[in-house]
Amino acid sequence: MIFGTMKKGKSAESRCPVVKRFSLGSTITISTANALLIAPINHIIPKTMRIIDKIIIHCAATPEGKDFTVQQIDQWHRQRGFRCIGYHFVIYRDGSIHKGRPIEQVGAHTTGQNAHSIGICLIGGCAADGKTPKDTRTEAQRAALVSLVKELHSQFPQASVHGHNEFAAKACPSFNVQKEPELCGR
Repeated sequence: MIFGTMKKGKSAESRCPVVKRFSLGSTITISTANALLIAPINHIIPKTMRIIDKIIIHCAATPEGKDFTVQQIDQWHRQRGFRCIGYHFVIYRDGSIHKGRPIEQVGAHTTGQNAHSIGICLIGGCAADGKTPKDTRTEAQRAALVSLVKELHSQFPQASVHGHNEFAAKACPSFNVQKEPELCGR
């Protein structure tokens, strides 16, 4: 649920210190035929917002062809000592976009870059062995990523788009973001 009243007690804020009107795992569905956002992101961006100058794309480093959820990633991140999921958005293999940490909160996805960035994670990123980096994006994920980045750019026009691998010695997101003109405008 993106909007609505939160029940007392088990709010998103109790699980992760965030603004109450967001709940972990809220979804924004995309029609992959025309990549039209059903619940535009700009309707959920608060009026007071931290400065965003980067959009950083990640992969979940999960095996090709297997589905994982925001809740599972949240659990993995908590096991690593994070207070909640570090990514702001997660794109499932079917192209649906799910909210993780609210964007007005600093993420936990790229060392040294979190204060002014938004983290997007794509499920996949590894071959079936779960170890070898591989661009496993489905067509639905590709369309959803382009739509999400365009929508975020409309809200944060100064933001540049990067892969995690531009800031760390990692393969993540298992493709070169800078070679994708629909993502970085080149």
